Amino acid sequence: MVLVDLTQKGGPILSENEKDCSLQSLPDADRECGRLALNAQIVSELWSKTYNTQGKPDWTHIFKYYHDDIVFHDSIQQISGKDEFIALCGRLTSRCKELRMDLGTVMQQGNEIIFDWTMTMMFNKFPSTPIFGCTKLTLHEDGRIIRQRDYYDLWGDIFNGIPWFVKPYRRFMRKKFG
Repeated sequence: MVLVDLTQKGGPILSENEKDCSLQSLPDADRECGRLALNAQIVSELWSKTYNTQGKPDWTHIFKYYHDDIVFHDSIQQISGKDEFIALCGRLTSRCKELRMDLGTVMQQGNEIIFDWTMTMMFNKFPSTPIFGCTKLTLHEDGRIIRQRDYYDLWGDIFNGIPWFVKPYRRFMRKKFG
């Protein structure tokens, strides 16, 4: 298992061997398109670059890591295909004034990479809303992401940001499910 802890200030520290990213071991097609072999370290760097810019996220540099037959599933939807996934990313960007993601721990075992995160969405008319979750990426045999499953409590985290609603919501949840 590979473990990368991003909670340290300044981010992860790479050894010279890790910086190389084993481009020599990639198939010719991967070298030609500039795609590195995905592992916990590369995922942490790519996702940090995607979300930790000023304002809106920029996913363009990671789309090449997704398989054409990607299946994406989260609390809201399940979509299939790279074009649908790219459209989903565009919709999320257009709905938010600003979107940030802070990564926690990134782990890899075999062809699965899992990481936890805090995503903060800032909307035009509402206060910023942190959502806590984790993502499981499954790599295809060609090294690209074939499956992405995002886990989070969308409504619970959003309701935490609504002062007049959070107490009744939590009381209801404890009564019915706790």
